[in-house]
Order: sequence, then C-alpha cells, then structure tokens
Amino acid sequence: MKKALGMIEFKTVASGITATDLMLKTANVEVVQANPVCPGKYLATIAGEISSVKAAIEAAERYNPSMLIDKFVLGNPHESVQPAICGALEIKNKNAIGILETFTAASAVVAADTAAKTALVDLIEVRLAKGMCGKSYIILTGSVSSVTAAIERAKAGVEDGMFLDSSIIAGPDERLWESIL
Repeated sequence: MKKALGMIEFKTVASGITATDLMLKTANVEVVQANPVCPGKYLATIAGEISSVKAAIEAAERYNPSMLIDKFVLGNPHESVQPAICGALEIKNKNAIGILETFTAASAVVAADTAAKTALVDLIEVRLAKGMCGKSYIILTGSVSSVTAAIERAKAGVEDGMFLDSSIIAGPDERLWESIL
C-alpha cells in the first residue's frame, strides 16, 4: 500500500466523478476505488505520497463544497484498513465482535484506522455505504478488552454528528460468524 490514503464523499455522482478527475489532474495519486453508492452518492478513494494525497483532496474539497459530504486523509493507515474495505481479511480471533456504524463512509474508514491502531484487534470488514442508504460500518474482532478499547477510542474519534451506533458482543455464537462472513 502507498504511504497515504484519502477519500472524498459527494452528494451527487456528477460532482464526485468531476472531483475525482480533478484529484487525478492535481497530483500524482492512484484511484483505489471510485463508484456511486446508495443513495446516489459518490465515493472515491485515492492513494499516494502524503503531500500528493493532501493536495488532491484539497482540490476536490474546493471544487464544489456544497456537494461534499465528508473527506479524510490518512498519512499512515493501518495495513489492515484497505484489505478490510475489500473484504479480504482472515479471522483469527473469535472471542468478541465490535461493530461501529456511522452516517458517512469517510468517518467509518477513519474509525477503522483508529480502532486498528488502538488495540490488538483484527478488522473483518469496512462496509462503505453499499446497500446501507449511505451509512457505513466496521466490524472487528479480538479479545473482549481489546475490542472494547478499540470501539471506544474509534467512537470518540468520529466527528460530531457522524456516529450512529456501536455494539460489542462477547463470545458470539458460531452461527453468527457464519452469517456475517
């Protein structure tokens, strides 16, 4: 993975695609993922050197601020964040499950990064707005104390108004694992 990760989240597809083009023309970044999500929003995730990602996100932010919902720049994202977005992580510790839900995709990614850096937990998934009416969530696992610490710290770091709900399940039933994987 590159040294930095950034995301824009726009209210409309037209603004999101145009902002993505502007980011690519502004700095040497690569598109990790760019697509429309429910309910007609547009997400674009980019990667590159920190200065390039910052410049690209700032350009997108200036493009049409009235349509911008959320954004972030992570200078040194935890190595499990990008695979969790793609749903490509192996579950090692099934002692507890932590779930944190947000109103925006960008806030969920930042929460996942914070959680993964807070305690010894494994990210299972970072679901970005697809089939969620624009909301997003993270699911992680580990010991009960690690999951609790990670969720509490991530929850505290979510911007005001973007946190929706969270839960910690100690000793989840095996059938639950089957249903969420």
